[in-house]
Amino acid sequence: MTTATGAEGRDTAGDGYGFGDLDRLMGLLTGDEKHGPAATSTLDALWVLYDRVLRVSPATADAPERDRFLLSKGHGPMAYYAVLAAKGFVPVEWLPGFGAYDSPLGHHPDRMLVPGAEIGSGSLGHGLPLAVGTALGLRARGLTDPAVWVLVGDAELDEGSNHEAIAFAGPAGLDRLHTVVIDNASARYGRPGGIAARFEAGGWSAVTVDGRDHEALYAAFTAPHPGLPHAVIARVDPRS
Repeated sequence: MTTATGAEGRDTAGDGYGFGDLDRLMGLLTGDEKHGPAATSTLDALWVLYDRVLRVSPATADAPERDRFLLSKGHGPMAYYAVLAAKGFVPVEWLPGFGAYDSPLGHHPDRMLVPGAEIGSGSLGHGLPLAVGTALGLRARGLTDPAVWVLVGDAELDEGSNHEAIAFAGPAGLDRLHTVVIDNASARYGRPGGIAARFEAGGWSAVTVDGRDHEALYAAFTAPHPGLPHAVIARVDPRS
């Protein structure tokens, strides 16, 4: 879904919220389980995706031709919920109930309760394999236009399931698969050449950008990658 953004950062597509409103929307979520730094490190990437890249809206959230976005980094969903509210997938009135017993907005997103959520997530290491399966399933159904996006944290790449997914997706030619890695230097293990090199060794296109720079993120998200899955490593200082 591509929208226009006004000079003051307010969305001009008619839903009334822009990037400048996200801090206030996140402030409506209360409680001790917000994982604030982990959540806010995803904010810019999530906004650019939903505001300018993903072809999905509340009206098309169940359409077969929609793009799919899978939040693997679901243990810190505060920014995700704020973006979904800003884009009209969930009511803003739901935000203050975050984590409450009767709230649809749990500490981990539940796809059965949160409109627009494609998976239930939060356990590390599941999102990228699920995205691979989603891309394979769409291809098997002849749906070659929808893009599949998954957002993971750098520490998730310590999980072996992700290495298997990376190793499979390149040779399988899953060129509709896109992975956004939020690199906030929280991983236990280093990788020779950095995170991008790990994807490239698996037959992916990969680029590393400043995870707070919206124009750099947009350029990386929309870069051509014919025949290859694509990874965007978004470096973020969680203190910023």
